[in-house]
Amino acid sequence: MSPQVIMSAAGAAHEDSTSDIQCHDFSLFQELLKKMRMKDDRITHSLNTTIPTQSFAGEINASEKCKSLYEELLQSNGRRVSMIKKCIREVASKVEEHRKLRQADMDDVDTLKALKKEQTRLRQMQAELSVEEIVMDQSLKVTTDLLQQDVP
Repeated sequence: MSPQVIMSAAGAAHEDSTSDIQCHDFSLFQELLKKMRMKDDRITHSLNTTIPTQSFAGEINASEKCKSLYEELLQSNGRRVSMIKKCIREVASKVEEHRKLRQADMDDVDTLKALKKEQTRLRQMQAELSVEEIVMDQSLKVTTDLLQQDVP
């Protein structure tokens, strides 16, 4: 079963609820994150279409639009971080279960394989948290740089 994904009108994907996220398949998890990061990936385009040219400066409140976009980015990041941390907790719990099983029977090769598989998945999830920090830092830098400029 794949995670439930809802596409907003703006094209940004987000999870219906963090309880619907399935952490057992890293490729599905990564695909969901990719969809959820679309807005961040297109931040420059979003800002360019949000900020009016000089001829339309009086018709549109650019500062409000930028602020709204900034808040949307923060909310989106919060959802992704929450999802990633939920999966990290879930996978860490499985790693601990496999460690206990391994300690109970050190000769069980299948348990060792399962433990290593879960440890790898945990490292992958933790790496995604680091990636999320970088994505958010870049998005916020672009947004705050533009907000600090003289907007028409």
